[in-house]
Amino acid sequence: MKKIGMYPGSFDPMTKGHMDIVKKALTIFDEVVIAVLENSSKTMLFKPDERKKMIEEIYVNDERVRCISLGSKLTINLAEEISAQGIIRGLRAMSDFEYEFQIANINRSQNEKIESIFFTATDKFTYVSSSMVKEIALYKGKVEEFVDPVVQKELEKKFS
Repeated sequence: MKKIGMYPGSFDPMTKGHMDIVKKALTIFDEVVIAVLENSSKTMLFKPDERKKMIEEIYVNDERVRCISLGSKLTINLAEEISAQGIIRGLRAMSDFEYEFQIANINRSQNEKIESIFFTATDKFTYVSSSMVKEIALYKGKVEEFVDPVVQKELEKKFS
């Protein structure tokens, strides 16, 4: 049976930190499904279809990674629909853990068969966030250290 992990997030935009988590998840899962979601508590720079397109372009040559839209579903329900055995979450700092722990327990209350799997960010990515990348790009700073060239190009378009 194929082991599938689902990595949900807003990915606005996807950073090398996110990509690091995908790489680590592929050591455990045969396939990683990146689920792009809307987040009503955040102001998004990119539309969901733009984020999905960038991610697909980043992973165009890796058949072990695919990208879907979460739509208007609970994360745990989508994970069940795609037969995921785990929900992938990244931790940058201890402050992430408390929130992620709560979400994992809520998900478990809905479906105890799908486990949350936590990966810690590589040291050089612990301080990288999509918000910081957008701020740097807005003021014409250098973002190539933090994002794939696909994302860098799209950020330049947005802020030109």
